[in-house]
Amino acid sequence: MSVKTRDWLKFGTLVSLAFALGLTFASAFRLPSRGEAAVRSVLQDTSRPLPMAKAAVDLGDAFANVADHVKPAVVFIKSEHRERMSTRRLPPGFEDFFQIPRRPQIEQGSGSGFIVSQDGYILTNNHVVQGADRVTVRLFDNREFIAKTVGTDPNTDIAVIKIQTTGLPTVRLGDADSTKIGNWVLAIGNPLGEAFTFTVTAGIVSAKGRGLQGLNSGGLAIQDFIQTDAAINPGNSGGPLVNVRGEVIGINAAIASETGYYNGYGFAIPINIAKTVMTQLIATGHVERSVIGVSVLPVRQEDAEDVKLPDIKGAVVQGFTADDAPAKRAGLQEGDVIIAIDGQPVESVAQLQQRVGFKKPGETVQVTVARKGGARKTIPVRLTAAPGDESETADANDERPSRDSAPSEQALGISVEPLSQEDARDAQLSSVIRSGGGLVVTQVSPDGPAYERLADAGNGGPDIILRLNGQPTRTRVELHKALASTRSGDILMLTVLSRTGNGWQPRVVRLRRQ
Repeated sequence: MSVKTRDWLKFGTLVSLAFALGLTFASAFRLPSRGEAAVRSVLQDTSRPLPMAKAAVDLGDAFANVADHVKPAVVFIKSEHRERMSTRRLPPGFEDFFQIPRRPQIEQGSGSGFIVSQDGYILTNNHVVQGADRVTVRLFDNREFIAKTVGTDPNTDIAVIKIQTTGLPTVRLGDADSTKIGNWVLAIGNPLGEAFTFTVTAGIVSAKGRGLQGLNSGGLAIQDFIQTDAAINPGNSGGPLVNVRGEVIGINAAIASETGYYNGYGFAIPINIAKTVMTQLIATGHVERSVIGVSVLPVRQEDAEDVKLPDIKGAVVQGFTADDAPAKRAGLQEGDVIIAIDGQPVESVAQLQQRVGFKKPGETVQVTVARKGGARKTIPVRLTAAPGDESETADANDERPSRDSAPSEQALGISVEPLSQEDARDAQLSSVIRSGGGLVVTQVSPDGPAYERLADAGNGGPDIILRLNGQPTRTRVELHKALASTRSGDILMLTVLSRTGNGWQPRVVRLRRQ
C-alpha cells in the first residue's frame, strides 16, 4: 500500500469519526427542527426590546422635552373680585340686630395661562378673569406681576391679559385643524390651586368638534371643542394643550364631570379660533363678528337624502333672523343645506359659524347650498355685523313626543287644528294670523314619522305648521292638498314655528311620509 493511499484512508476515517461524534452530540442536546427553530426565534425576539417599547421610551423623552420647553411660558393666574362695602346707615338702636360688614368681601379664583409674546401678552380663558378687579400673574420663575385685561370674548371664552416686562419665554402656536384623533397631547397648568402649580398630564385627542351644553351658550357662542383624556381639573382653565412637538393646539377650558373633578373628559378651545380672537382683542379690545342672518340646525339623514348629499353633513337653513337678512335678500331659502362657504366645505354648524363669524362685515362670501332633488347653487351673500345677542345658531327647541295620536293626518302621524282666537292674543303670533294662520299640532303618534320631531302643547309645544313643501298650510284643506301631491316614502319638508325661550322661532323639519 502506497503512502498516498494510507493518507487518504486516515483522512476518511477521521471524517467518519467526526460525523459519528456530531450525531451523538446532537442527539444528547436535542437540536430543534426547522419549525421549532422558527418559534424559538420569535420568542427570542420578544425577549428583546420591541420597536414599540423603544418608541415608548422615545415618547417619554419627548414628553419630558416638551414639558421642559413649554412650562417656562405657562403662568399661574390669581383673580380677585371685591364686593363694595355698603354705605347705608341703620337707624339708631338697630345695630345689634344687623351685622354690617366693615370690610369689602373678596372673592378669589385661580387659573392658568400662557405667554404668547416676549413683551407680556398672555392668553387665558374669559372665565378665569371675568369680573376681576385685580389679576395677578405668577411666572414659572416665581416672579409676580399685576396684569391688565386687554380684552375678553365670552362667546369663545377667550381673554388676553398683559404684564409689563420684556424678554419672556413664549410658546409656539400650532394648527388645531391638522391635529388628528389619537394624537398624543400634554395639558399643562395649575389644577386645584397653588399646591399643584405647573402640573403636566398626558393623554390623546379623543374627539374634535365637540359641543358643550351650558358652556358659551350665548347666541354667538362657537361650539367646536377638542376633547382629550389628559387629566384636566379646576385651575387648568386657560392653560395650553400641546402636541409632542411642543406646539399649542388648544386652550384647556372645561371638563365633563358629575363631581366637578377630572372624570376622563377634558375640553380645549382650538388654537386656530383663539388666534383669530386674540388678534382682534389686541388690536381693538373687542371681537367683531359677521353673520348672514340665518338660523340653522345640523343635517339629519332625511335632509341629506332629500337634497342628494352623499354624506350627512352641512347646516340646514331653518329661517331668517329678519325679513331683510342678507341671506334672504340674496336668495337662500328655508330648507337649503349649506355645504360650503367660499369653496371650503361646511360639515357642521360650528364650521359654518367659524367660516362666517370671523370674516369682516361688508365682505361677500360665496354660499353653496344643496336643494331638494340634488340641485346645487352658489349664492353671493354680503355679510353684516352681528347684532348684540342674535346669531347664526342652532334652534334650541326641545322636541318631545306626545302620549297619544289621532286618526287624522296619518301620513305625518299627527293631529292638527287651526289657530284659535285665543292664539290671536299672542302678540308674536299676530303676524302669522294676519297672513292666514297655520295649523297647531295637537297630538303626535309615537308610531308616526313626526315622533320626537314635532311637539304638542303638553310636550314642549305646540308646534305650528306653516308650510309643507313650500305650500301654505293655513287650513286642513290646504294641508291635505299639499299631501295629495306626495306619495308614501317621500321626504316632506315642513316649515314650523316652535316655542323657545326667545319666543316663537321658525325651523325646518323633514319627515318621511308613511
